[in-house]
Amino acid sequence: MDLNTGFNKNDIYSTNWDVIVIGAGAAGLMSSLELPSNLKILLLNRNTSKRSSSRWAQGGMAAVTRIEDSEDIHANDTIKAGAGLCDSEAVQMFVQSAPRLVDRLMKLGMEFDRTSGKLSTTLEAAHTHRRVLHVKDRTGKALVDVLNEQVDQRGNVLHQRGIRVTQIWVERGKCSGVQVLDGPALRWIQAKAVVLATGGGGHLFANTTNPTQAAGEGIALAWRSGACIEDLEFFQFHPTALKLDNAPSFLISEAVRGEGAVLVDSFGESPVAHLEGKDLASRDQVSRALFQAMQKQKVDHIGLDVKSISVEDVAARFPSIFQRCRELGLEPLKEAIPVAPSAHYWMGGVATNLKAQTNVKGLFAIGEVACTGLHGANRLASNSLMECLVFANQMRNIELTDYVTSDILGNNLSFNKSDLRFSKEQGTSYLSKEIEKLRQLCWRAAGVDRSRKGMNSALIKVKRDYENLLNEPLLNLVFSQSKYEINEFEELARRDLNLLLDLSNRQMSSLLMLEACLFREESRGGHFRDDFPTSVPFWQCHTRQMKGKNIHTRPIVDKAGFPKNL
Repeated sequence: MDLNTGFNKNDIYSTNWDVIVIGAGAAGLMSSLELPSNLKILLLNRNTSKRSSSRWAQGGMAAVTRIEDSEDIHANDTIKAGAGLCDSEAVQMFVQSAPRLVDRLMKLGMEFDRTSGKLSTTLEAAHTHRRVLHVKDRTGKALVDVLNEQVDQRGNVLHQRGIRVTQIWVERGKCSGVQVLDGPALRWIQAKAVVLATGGGGHLFANTTNPTQAAGEGIALAWRSGACIEDLEFFQFHPTALKLDNAPSFLISEAVRGEGAVLVDSFGESPVAHLEGKDLASRDQVSRALFQAMQKQKVDHIGLDVKSISVEDVAARFPSIFQRCRELGLEPLKEAIPVAPSAHYWMGGVATNLKAQTNVKGLFAIGEVACTGLHGANRLASNSLMECLVFANQMRNIELTDYVTSDILGNNLSFNKSDLRFSKEQGTSYLSKEIEKLRQLCWRAAGVDRSRKGMNSALIKVKRDYENLLNEPLLNLVFSQSKYEINEFEELARRDLNLLLDLSNRQMSSLLMLEACLFREESRGGHFRDDFPTSVPFWQCHTRQMKGKNIHTRPIVDKAGFPKNL
């Protein structure tokens, strides 16, 4: 029995949960805090460590806090960056809610940086005013730490680590809970509602700023449950990720350029001089400019010169970045930091309305896994952390009176041991290599620069590989619609199953992304095709994918209050 929550941690399966939250980044943690305190909430965290994309967020969160700024200006900046695809109702709700959520965070214990006693703000790409609040260059970590501390104090929330959700349980069109892999067991947990807060999919690409688990798992879970998916073609490639041989990709925050750092090519010239906004033009424009300069000059990186920053002690403003560079043998104050575009943020995701509801009754989605209509074709910098909080705040009004749990329980079955093994020898090694091959394929076919030929070839291959993988008996046991339970996987089978799930989820998400990329025959925001290099008025609409239906479009919502038809 946990003394703080009153729940028995050893028996989460017999508790009548009201809500299960999947994912313990900013979106999942804030949702757990915002849900009514009379509800029994189970927060499931696949990781045993503290890894999450939210913790990696450096720059900050955008909100109007300065007198010379306004919510209308923030809305206009968001809409301009979104390249004509932002839903105005989502934008208005966001900019109006953000200042109030800043106050709420500070009451929870968040300590933003201050200058002369006032909240300190910085400038990032495509913002016309300094409105990005920060905690040095580790805002995401500070936020998650505060939210974690608050969740641990809530008596109605049980946070369970090391449990992986493998399926959303849907009965008669309603969400009834989840299937999980808990240690050596495959089990089912009932609940009246489920909140997806699993993050994005940057790790689908070989070059990324995202952690390993950000591989589209939430998209795959939602798709298999019958949820509607939108705008998967729009992926934001951050222009300045560290590019160094034998070193992992590491985000060099946009705030560094906001404080005065400049990009320089191999000739010492600016590769972004032709852009409106230059170094602080929108991320899609800067990334393409860098990509084109690198191709033309046949190099694998561009330099980021921080010597011109006017901040008195630049290393104190960006301690994590400078420390990481120095650990890798770089001295930023003496040499340009080598950077290159890298997959960073998915604008598309599981389609929701302004209450975070999907088209599956009882299934909600919040954070990067969701597509709310806020970001359009290209996210405005630092709107993402705040989006997690704004839409999690909508959960405070959730009503579960019409939501009922299913009376269908799991049945224990015996299986042949051959069914509980991956068919290929050297399973772990083989699956790891297949995942890496897929990441390389996605980067080549659907990275910064895309074309029909490359994407079509990739789609055919991924679809074939996915269909072949579904023939695996071990995977079939998980994806079976019957409510079977397995009490004991062997250690080897469990490792294989985790990698099989990783690979199948990556294939499913990559397949849907490639399909959306091929469908949209234009270039807009985070989607650039060299065979359709311009934006076309006909395509000023969202793309929508649903299981059993052909990919189609949805009009943008251009009036506040106009309901989004899910």
